[in-house]
Amino acid sequence: MTNTKNSGEAGQRYVIGIDVGGTFTDAVASRDDGTMISTKTPSTPPNYADGVMQVLEGLAERAGVGLRPLLADTSYIAHGTTSTLNALVIGDVGKVGWLTTVGHRDSIYIMNVVGRYAGNSPEQIQDILATRKPAPLVPKRRAKEVIERVDYKGSVVVPLDEDQARQAIRELLDEEVDAIAVSLLWSFRNPAHERRLRELIHEQAPDMYVTLSSELSPRMREFSRNATTIMSTQVGPTLARYLEPLTDRLRDNGLRGPLLIMQGTGGTLAAHEAPKTAITTVGSVLTGGVTGATRLAGQLGHRNVICTDVGGTTFLVGLIVDGEPMQTTTAVINQHVIDVPMLKVQAIGSGGGAIAWVDAGGNLRIGPRSAQAVPGPACYDQGGTEPTVTDADLVLGILNPDNFLGGRTKLSVSRAREAIDKHVATPLGLSIEDAAAAIFAVQNAQTADLVRKVVVESGEDPRDFVAYAFGGAGPVHCFAYGAELGVKSTIVPLGPSAAAFSAYGLAASNVAVVKEVSKPSTFPVPADEVTKTFEELEAEARTALEQQGVELVDIVLRREVDVRYTMQLAELPTPVASGPLGETDLADVLKNFEARYHRAFGAGTGYADAGFQFITYRVHATGVLPSQVILPEADPASGRGVEDALTGRRPVLLDPARGFEETPIYDYLRLSPGHRITGPAIVEVPTTTVTISRHDTAEIDRFGNLVLHHTTEERS
Repeated sequence: MTNTKNSGEAGQRYVIGIDVGGTFTDAVASRDDGTMISTKTPSTPPNYADGVMQVLEGLAERAGVGLRPLLADTSYIAHGTTSTLNALVIGDVGKVGWLTTVGHRDSIYIMNVVGRYAGNSPEQIQDILATRKPAPLVPKRRAKEVIERVDYKGSVVVPLDEDQARQAIRELLDEEVDAIAVSLLWSFRNPAHERRLRELIHEQAPDMYVTLSSELSPRMREFSRNATTIMSTQVGPTLARYLEPLTDRLRDNGLRGPLLIMQGTGGTLAAHEAPKTAITTVGSVLTGGVTGATRLAGQLGHRNVICTDVGGTTFLVGLIVDGEPMQTTTAVINQHVIDVPMLKVQAIGSGGGAIAWVDAGGNLRIGPRSAQAVPGPACYDQGGTEPTVTDADLVLGILNPDNFLGGRTKLSVSRAREAIDKHVATPLGLSIEDAAAAIFAVQNAQTADLVRKVVVESGEDPRDFVAYAFGGAGPVHCFAYGAELGVKSTIVPLGPSAAAFSAYGLAASNVAVVKEVSKPSTFPVPADEVTKTFEELEAEARTALEQQGVELVDIVLRREVDVRYTMQLAELPTPVASGPLGETDLADVLKNFEARYHRAFGAGTGYADAGFQFITYRVHATGVLPSQVILPEADPASGRGVEDALTGRRPVLLDPARGFEETPIYDYLRLSPGHRITGPAIVEVPTTTVTISRHDTAEIDRFGNLVLHHTTEERS
């Protein structure tokens, strides 16, 4: 459809984004002249690097060049990796030792009393007898206490006992640990003892991987800081073992530019720096789509966007509010609270590969287990025998068995029907078609429920938003959850990025670091002290960007402070002006905090009479890369009618009340800006399929995106 020029012209440079998912690996290459190409291949667990090289081969083929010339002409590769998240979730982590202040070892076992319910759903929390703490991050024999004490002001109360510390270190080394985490009480106010412990560790084990909490997470709250430090230490060596050989393979194949690794913040880090703060890469593949949506929203003039990404394994939701992606300062992994600033993205196991099953009560359930890339849905005919959402989409006629992924993959309708019959239809006493329709309906309902939960719990009204739907399965189901939410339109980002939109977001990302420190104090806080704290953080951030070894054309700094009403336990990040601050600037911070509080929790919920506290100061530093990737505009229709894109009709079931209906099928590559389609209809794209209900109309915008306009009439 768009941007199909010869991509191998001399003198052009590429920027490549690679999104490694549980089922597919997507890639986008953007060239200096705006030309963009995309492709996707199955992921290759557990050796995901093989899938990265395969998708690069696919890009080279699309570009009409060899892999070596493509990489030689690439400025940089931005890569989102599941390596750290997968390792933490399944427990495939290194053998870690932990050093902490004497008397405080049990903090990670007590878990601040949140261990039984952190990260659980309300239903799970209410089932008290079934709640369990997760396995300890570190067994007690590898959790050692050292004699030292720093108070809340940063003053040394008890000096570090170096002889006792050396003995504790020797005991950890005798356990043959792979890495050591160091997290001492109040170290974020004075890191001297942590830094000395690192020196003592390297005296006995010069190559030992060491993480200091004062460098990784200098925040108050003992348990979450300890957990963050330990978990980052668990996956740091794992991430290094993944990135180092991948970098070598890329270099051997001609890449001269840097390999950048996506973080949960929506920015990248150089591959050689990423293992030092490995925990920041958790959720990196979850944020690429939100980052891409933010860039596209800027081009389209959308201020409020619901970002939905339905991949092979998960369904992800993020928000853009007032032009900025919504962020959070904490996350939960395996019921452990971790201190990691990141884009706020929520997920459920409801992707295209989510397995449909019937529980003991005879209820149809979707996910969270997934068929993933191996063996994949039953219709892939690669050994999978359990029915998935993709199998249901195929049986309902939505997917074309001969034109899946542009015809590169053939789907088996018989395998899909067999799996649905055995595991869903027969147990529930339904026909295969009715069982497939039930799977389709449950998938649409639970995805709509998650989106509504995310939006409403953020204090927003879905009707004030537009929805963006991407990922391989997002365009198939967005007509249902988009209309259910009450949004007026849903945009399927297509054009040259198509279902590789998250990879586009990776390519469009800049380098980013976050520096923060907790200095809890009750307002009023002297303005010169606040200014000094921010200036120190900004200096650290600039140094960190310089250490990336990446060419930058600008550095953008953004300040915020976590504010709370006195005696509350939770804070809200609140923007702070740049430059030297005065009392008026700090008063503006409080006004902004109260406005944010009322927006999040409702008008009148604040309590200014309690007073205010500044807790954690934070600087977001963005290093702007020379190449800024934007979606190019597509060529107009030039007199060609939408009927030229019509390839035929086939029976499709979108509404159980109406059954199968002969539905027009359109070839996306023949569509152009200005074309309009009235539903019901199916639009086949080389990397996805878009479903248009009979209640909707669709049009192609100037970027090649397909825009669904939802009617307000009641749906049967």
